[in-house]
Amino acid sequence: MRTGPTVGSPTRHLGPALVTVAFLGAVIGGVGAPLITSVALDLHIRLDAAQWTLTATLFAGAVSAPVLGRLGSGSHRRSTVLVTLALVALGGLLTAIPLPFGVLLFGRALQGLGLGVIALLMSIARDYLPTERAQSVIATISVAGTVGIGVAYPLMGLLDQVAGLRVAYSVGFLLSLTAVAIAWRTVPADTPRPTPRLDVPGALLLGLGILGILLAVAQPAVWQTPYLGISVVVLTAATLTFWVIVERRATAPLVDLRLFMRGGVLRANAAMLTAGAGMYLLFSLLTRYVQTPVDAGYGFGLSGVVAGAALIPFSVLGFVGGRLTPQLAARTTAQATFTVYAGFVIVAATVFAIAPVSLAATLAAMAVLGFGVGGASAIMPRLVLDAVPRAETASVLAINQIVRTVGFSIGSALAGQLLAAATPTAAIFPGQHGYTIAAWCVLPLLALSAAIILTGTSISESVP
Repeated sequence: MRTGPTVGSPTRHLGPALVTVAFLGAVIGGVGAPLITSVALDLHIRLDAAQWTLTATLFAGAVSAPVLGRLGSGSHRRSTVLVTLALVALGGLLTAIPLPFGVLLFGRALQGLGLGVIALLMSIARDYLPTERAQSVIATISVAGTVGIGVAYPLMGLLDQVAGLRVAYSVGFLLSLTAVAIAWRTVPADTPRPTPRLDVPGALLLGLGILGILLAVAQPAVWQTPYLGISVVVLTAATLTFWVIVERRATAPLVDLRLFMRGGVLRANAAMLTAGAGMYLLFSLLTRYVQTPVDAGYGFGLSGVVAGAALIPFSVLGFVGGRLTPQLAARTTAQATFTVYAGFVIVAATVFAIAPVSLAATLAAMAVLGFGVGGASAIMPRLVLDAVPRAETASVLAINQIVRTVGFSIGSALAGQLLAAATPTAAIFPGQHGYTIAAWCVLPLLALSAAIILTGTSISESVP
């Protein structure tokens, strides 16, 4: 019976297969955002409750990433990938069946595990592909999320509008089955390695800390009662502090904090946090602006489906940026490459801030943003993995994925707060100046991320 390719088998199909699985996982993870309103309407629940279909996915992906990374560092990496993708498929099935909201929410959480498996796919590429090929594949896997957003938004919006909520979720289920089949056929068989010990206390504490962060930045309802929001922040800080203490004392920590605190790794994660916040701030502004009805005195009143289609250039340019990254890095340095792409995000924000009344300029800003996000995402693994041992690849990338998720969540929350501050009393929509001010706020975030990266030394060329 076939159990997957062995170590010595040809790997010419491995790179495309890993990229495809990552892309499908990104599309599945992106299913929730365009369907939040439909969930609220079809299941007759509040919009803030429906928002949990996105938050639960982000939480599951962020929490599972370091756990899967640690499990995959031993001799059960193939098994870990297949079981995780099977759980994602189960989650897709639960969302497709017309069952109560609680079951749908649980299914969305299971689908979030697909985001957690990305780091494992990168570690497989690093172990089984030649160095140059591994660099290219890892970069493309990293940018798969950008492309997936541009596919998920219009596709799911159209399916929801034409065939209904459950049909849209059913497509996510079919995509997850496809990912399982591809992984079964192509992921290499496990090689003998020491079986890693799972740091259960560390995993639980980190999970609680991440949940607290997401509650504080991705669930606006928490701040409707100020003392509740403050309590969440305080408890989250205490939990993460205790987690650091536990990890430093553990013999087999979930996250090797000494490795994480190395200059290059720490700088890359700090840059990802600030850049992620700026990128998603601008992304949130653009997607909301184009759908604002013209009765508000600005905006273009695009429907959800048409607004989703406007993201296609975002994805296409994101893919192009990711593909150009290895060549650009070969001619300069990884730090300079990141800085160039951060500059493109700054250009996109500037274009939107200067000419928001032009639909062509707004769509151009969306496309340029995609190019910047795709390129920055593609070079980030190279920055993070500088001098990191191969055995720690998945674990280090998993933490970077958590940082990225938190950065995106902060950017989304920041967009909401800035626009809320620009909304007059009793008005439905913020003033147009709110979008302009928020767009200018992107610039210092991206400039700071570039400055953080440029403080480091050149990335070693020997590390894929």
